[in-house]
Amino acid sequence: MIRFLSLVRVFGLMLMVFSITYALPIVTSLIYRDGTGTLFMEDMLLTFGAGGFLWSTTRKFQRELKAKEGFLLVVLAWTGMAAFSTFPLISYLRDLSFTDAYFEAMSGLSTTGATVLVGLDQLPPAINLWRHELNWLGGMGIIVLAVAILPVLGVGGRQLFMAETPGPMKDTKLTPRITETAKNLWLVYAGITAACILALKQAGMSWFDAICHAFSAMGLGGFSTHDASIGYFNSPEIETVLIIFMLIAGMNFATHFLAIRSKSFSPYKHDIEAMPYLVLVLSSCLGIALYLWQSGTYSDYWTALRHASFNLVSIATDCGYASVDFNQWPIFAPLWMLFVSCIAACTGSTGGGIKMIRTLILVKQSQLQMFLLTHPTAVNPLKLGNMVIRSPIVLSVLGFIFVYFMSIVILTLLLVISGLDFLSSFSAIIACINNAGPGLGEVGPATNYSALTDSQTWICTLAMFLGRIEVFTALVLFTPAYWRK
Repeated sequence: MIRFLSLVRVFGLMLMVFSITYALPIVTSLIYRDGTGTLFMEDMLLTFGAGGFLWSTTRKFQRELKAKEGFLLVVLAWTGMAAFSTFPLISYLRDLSFTDAYFEAMSGLSTTGATVLVGLDQLPPAINLWRHELNWLGGMGIIVLAVAILPVLGVGGRQLFMAETPGPMKDTKLTPRITETAKNLWLVYAGITAACILALKQAGMSWFDAICHAFSAMGLGGFSTHDASIGYFNSPEIETVLIIFMLIAGMNFATHFLAIRSKSFSPYKHDIEAMPYLVLVLSSCLGIALYLWQSGTYSDYWTALRHASFNLVSIATDCGYASVDFNQWPIFAPLWMLFVSCIAACTGSTGGGIKMIRTLILVKQSQLQMFLLTHPTAVNPLKLGNMVIRSPIVLSVLGFIFVYFMSIVILTLLLVISGLDFLSSFSAIIACINNAGPGLGEVGPATNYSALTDSQTWICTLAMFLGRIEVFTALVLFTPAYWRK
């Protein structure tokens, strides 16, 4: 009980910090006079008050979190903050159910970009900005933000960072203190976002659209201020800018930090994920463009390359923008895009899916296994670059990939049982668990998730949540070993 109350205390602090994020839509409402300022102020006070109540009633239980308690707090933070993020949506959109509002909030914070809202072009600017701000905050992770701030309030942060951040970043201290690491990652994240805003404005967007789309591009969240997404602008310049920044956001931000600190591109050369990631995504662009041209979808290769590149990079990096209805393309193209979305994004990026490093380990392990079949007595350790991958890590990767694909199978079958056709069910779960946004069929880029029933919406919400926290963080809570002292 004391352990749980200590977590509630930290969650209360996180809510109070989170309430500060309402300031940006409040300022936006005042600038555009869209009438939502009072609404956001009330929701800000409600969130701060709820956090303050939780903190004040449990403050005597202050203590340093143990490592495994970070998992429970991560789950509590993502689910709880998504619930509080629904307040502005429900307050303004009176006909919006809590189910749909929670789906939209979880989609924002998990950087999925799937939406149940229509009429985005007519939404008040502050509401639209709130959705995009959720994308931006979720991109680097609310937990990492809390790690940078909460130690000042007397809460240790390393356990949260370890639970939230997978892969090599767990074992790499970019600076001596974990709090400084989180702060530096956020500074890099904010700096690249500012560059994206300026580039989008230069490419032809208004300042408001540039800010919103920079938030969702860097968070790889895919929300847009328009129902037609990026197709609304019909601008090769805007698409090019977004391709560049989506590719940047799909790479490890620790690598960006090291490159900026050293003022050199050498960290990218030493990043074992960067080159395979770029080769996979860019070669897929060229190949899908050729396929679309040869199939007669587009009359010339350059038009095919433009649309294939933007939409493939968007889905492969798990962003979720769309410039055309790729649901109308020959089925191989969008299926390949969804496949690449499972494996392309790098560890430490704002993307989802299996992540490139796990893919590389799986490929190397498969090659090693075939080698051992013909040379059973050979001693040949698994290596990525100059790094030897120990057996426990390989087993962890294999376990994760098994659970990942089993989650896809089970959730897809649940959607099929609920009455949704197989293509829509399968693509919706792939898109949600990879945090990629649009799927195919009933949930394609020309439509959205609003046609789903409440039960189907909750299944997709669960998929987004599991994808954002990488499945194991939630499932470990259901093991008896977790709850043993």
